[in-house]
Amino acid sequence: MVSEYSSSGTLFPACRRIIRPGAWDALLHALPEDSVPEEALPGLIAGRLAEDDLPPFLADLAAVEAGMHQCARRREELPRPSEEIIVNPTLALLRVGWRNLAGIIEGKETAVPEPGEDFILIWQDPADRRLQVRSAAPGDLLALKLVLENLDKREIARLEDTTLARLDGAVTAAVQRGILLAPPSAIRRDPSLFAPDVEIPEKYLAAQVFTLQWHITQVCDLRCKHCYDRSDRSPLSMEDAAAALDQLYDFCQARHVYGQVSFSGGNPLLHPHFLEIYRAAADRGFMTAILGNPTTPQILSRIIAIQKPEFFQVSLEGLKEHNDFIRGPGFFDRVLRFLDDLRAAGVYSMVMLTLTRDNLDQVLPLADQLRDKVDLFTFNRLSMVGEGAQLLTPGREEYEAFLHAYLDAKPRNPCMGLKDSLINIIRSRHNEELFGGCAGMGCGAAFNFVALLPDGQVHACRKFPSLIGNIHDRSLADIYDCPEAQRYRLGPASCRDCRIRHVCGGCLAVIDSAGLDWKQDRDPCCFIDAGPED
Repeated sequence: MVSEYSSSGTLFPACRRIIRPGAWDALLHALPEDSVPEEALPGLIAGRLAEDDLPPFLADLAAVEAGMHQCARRREELPRPSEEIIVNPTLALLRVGWRNLAGIIEGKETAVPEPGEDFILIWQDPADRRLQVRSAAPGDLLALKLVLENLDKREIARLEDTTLARLDGAVTAAVQRGILLAPPSAIRRDPSLFAPDVEIPEKYLAAQVFTLQWHITQVCDLRCKHCYDRSDRSPLSMEDAAAALDQLYDFCQARHVYGQVSFSGGNPLLHPHFLEIYRAAADRGFMTAILGNPTTPQILSRIIAIQKPEFFQVSLEGLKEHNDFIRGPGFFDRVLRFLDDLRAAGVYSMVMLTLTRDNLDQVLPLADQLRDKVDLFTFNRLSMVGEGAQLLTPGREEYEAFLHAYLDAKPRNPCMGLKDSLINIIRSRHNEELFGGCAGMGCGAAFNFVALLPDGQVHACRKFPSLIGNIHDRSLADIYDCPEAQRYRLGPASCRDCRIRHVCGGCLAVIDSAGLDWKQDRDPCCFIDAGPED
C-alpha cells in the first residue's frame, strides 16, 4: 500500500474507481498549474460536488487519500522511546463526515459510505513501514487521549467508573497496531554475564512478562509429604492485598512489561477473600493463573465470570497408589474429574509432578493416562526443604537417563511439556533449538518472577528460603532492585561461562537443598560435562 500512495504512484486510486474517467480528467484539468494535486484536489472536489454531480462523500475520500500520500512520503526513522509510550510520529487523524471510507480505500465490496461523523487514522507500521488506514475505534481514541494528555489512569478509572484493565487494554491494542510506540522492557539481562562467544537471542535477554507467584494463604486441604512450607503465616488484609497489587501495577508500568498474578498457597481458593483479590487483579489488567487444588464447577464458573485464567494448574505425584500416598486418599480420581471440568469450561489445564527418586518410573505411565485429559503435563524436581527433606531426588546419572526417556516419549504424547532447564543440555548436543527452560529465560528467580508469601515476605523462589524483602517495609520495586535480588539473578558462578546459561542456570532450590552453595556450585544433576551419550 505504501507504493500505491507514494509520490510517484497512482493519484487517488479509490476516488478514480468510483467516478467516470471523463469526470476525473476534468477535475485534474481544473487544478491550478502550480498546485500539488495531493494538497489541492480535496478542496477542489469539495467546491464542485454539486456542479459536477459527484458522489457526496468524494471530498472526504480524497482528503483521506491525500493524507495517505503525505504519510507515505515520511521517511524519517521512527524513534524507539526510552521512558514513556509516545504517539507514532507518522500518525494522522482525520475527521470526516462519512463512515466506511477506510473500507472503500481497501477495496472491500461490502463497504458502503454512510453519512455520519468518523475519525480516520493513517500511519506507517513501525515493523515494516507499510501504510495503514482504519476507522478509529473508541479504544484508539481513548489510548491517544491517555498518552497525548498524560492522564492519570487511576484517576480516569475512578472518574469514569471503569477499570485499569480497560484503559491499559486500549493502550496495549494501540501499541500492537503501531499507533503508539512503547519503550522496550526494562527487565533485561546483561549480555556480558554470559559466555562472550555466544550470541544470545533477544527473547532470552528481555522479559516481556513479569509474574508474581502469590501464595495468598498457607491454609490447605491436603497434607502432602513433600510440602515446602507449613509455617503459620497470617494472610494480608484485603486492604494490604489491594496495595500489593497496586505495587505490582506500578512496577510493571515502570518496567514496560505485562503483569501476571499466579495465585497459589496452600490452596488459594481457601482464602476467605479469594474472589475479591482475584477480581482486583483482573481489574488492574493482570493476566491471572491458579496453582491450586480441584474445586467445584460452580466456583470455577464464578472465577471465569471474573476473568478466565491463563491456566489452572493442579498436581499429581505419580500413578494412583503413589499419588494418594503423597497427597491423600482419593486425590488422584478427584484431579481426573476436575480436568474434565476444566476442559468443559474451556480453561487451559496443567498437571505438575514433583519428581523424586520414588516416582521417577511413574512419569511416563502417568503421562499416558493424561494424554487426552490435560493440555500440559510436566515436572519439577523435588527441593528437599520442609516436608520434602524426608524424600530424595534422583542422582545425576539416573536423572540424565530419565530425561532421555522422557524426550524419546514426548513426540508421541502431545500433553508432555518441557520445563526443567537441564533438558537443554541434550538439545544442544543434538543441535536442536533450545527452549526457555524453567521460567522461559532459564532460571527466572528474582528476574522475571518473584514469590510473595501470605505475610508479605518476598522470595526469589518459593521452593527454597530466598528472602529478598517484605512489602510491608519496602516497595516491590525497591525489593527487586536490592543487592540480594540482584545476586539471585546472577545464579551460580560455576555456570557463568556455560554456553547454554541463558536458558539454564540449573535449579537454585535443588542446589541449596542438596547442601551446596547456590552462589557458587552448579546443579548437582547437571551432566553437561559428561559427554554425549553412546
